Amino acid sequence: MSTVLVTGGSRGIGRAICLEFARAGYDVAFCYSQDGAGAEETARLIAEAGAGASVFRCDVSDEAQVETMFKSVFGLSVLVNNAGVALYRQVQDTSLADWRKVLSVNADGAFLCTRAALSKFLQRGGGSIVNVSSVWGEEGGSCEAAYSASKAALIGFTKACAKEFAPSNIRVNCVACGFIETGMNRLSAAERAEFFAGVPLGRAGTPEEAAAAVRFLAESRYITGEVLRVNGGMHM
Repeated sequence: MSTVLVTGGSRGIGRAICLEFARAGYDVAFCYSQDGAGAEETARLIAEAGAGASVFRCDVSDEAQVETMFKSVFGLSVLVNNAGVALYRQVQDTSLADWRKVLSVNADGAFLCTRAALSKFLQRGGGSIVNVSSVWGEEGGSCEAAYSASKAALIGFTKACAKEFAPSNIRVNCVACGFIETGMNRLSAAERAEFFAGVPLGRAGTPEEAAAAVRFLAESRYITGEVLRVNGGMHM
């Protein structure tokens, strides 16, 4: 039995990742923090795809909640650290609480889930971790300092863990997404035209395209420590 655990699976990229793995024959476990209705819909779609679904309400920045969730996940072969929050705010208007909230979910959450998964991977004889970062983690986004810092942290975390875990046959990779068409990214028509003028492929990516990249890295046995850009060429 092979199970994938996807954090932040109630919508957007997370839901697409759940369905990508469900269609590939995995059992799917996923967690959500607030969107119960979205989680129910993801679970329904997983079942329609013919896969088993396990749903957890878990704040990935909470150590106790993460540990409790992992105790109920069996057959874990892939962990996808996808859960994330965004913050569009100038630095002078960003409180320390704002900063810590973004870092706690986006970076601390990946650390806590990775740490909790290790014992299961070691018992299994290997495993795969894919972290979902962002183009802003590579080049920084104006008025998104906290988000950019958290996503840059994920890239460094990916590379460090890839080196540390390789002797145990645990691979760690990262997908750095550009503008993906989700509810998190809302622009006016004028803003979209201006933004995509700077994207060589001239359009947004889809959640399904991001999900396909995640599964590619999860199943590629001789790739580790890699940052795969899914951004339409906006950063090369």
